[in-house]
Amino acid sequence: MSPHDPATRSTPDRLAPDRLATVNESIARAAALAKRKAADVTLIAVSKTQEAAAILPLLAAGQRDFGENRVQEAQAKWPALREAYPDTVLHLIGQLQSNKAEEAVVLFDAIHSVDRSSLIVALARAMDKVGRRPPCFIQVNIGDEEQKGGCAIGDLAALLSEARTASLPVAGLMAIPPAGVDAAPYFALLAKIARDHGLAGLSMGMSGDFETAVTIGATHVRVGTALFGART
Repeated sequence: MSPHDPATRSTPDRLAPDRLATVNESIARAAALAKRKAADVTLIAVSKTQEAAAILPLLAAGQRDFGENRVQEAQAKWPALREAYPDTVLHLIGQLQSNKAEEAVVLFDAIHSVDRSSLIVALARAMDKVGRRPPCFIQVNIGDEEQKGGCAIGDLAALLSEARTASLPVAGLMAIPPAGVDAAPYFALLAKIARDHGLAGLSMGMSGDFETAVTIGATHVRVGTALFGART
């Protein structure tokens, strides 16, 4: 479906530009508190499960970084959107199966969920084959939660060594703190771990806590609800 198809514009979200401006202003305020530049923080609009009609108003308002959870969903909607906005930067923020590594390398400009040896091997092979090397974030299970992806903190050093040996372009670390608790200590822990390993990138913070994440050093925040509105 083309982004110019009237069907994709049947229910335009007139509030999307205002929400985008509000989130960007919040990022700027948080960055100023931490004596950082707002330009050093990448806002990733989490467009998973959103149709083209919901994404287009944000694209039209100037947003260019978007995050998707699944390779197949992104393949279905982004090629057409990118025809109209070829400078879009697409981030894979969901769990990635090793057998989807090549498709992910072809489609995405950054991968935020590298969390195991088998995926490192698959991504390195795919990058060599395809000739693209999107930056990767190692996902850390910062709250040691069984139901969440990410490598254990104790396994990170070995995984980073494997990634570097495989010539994976490691940009930094990613984490999702436990729900329902203060996220700040988890963000601070991730920032310390990143510093200890000489990594600059920190993919952390979502709609409810991105300002806190920015004050603690986030370089990438993944924001969905605050941009697209509450899910129905």
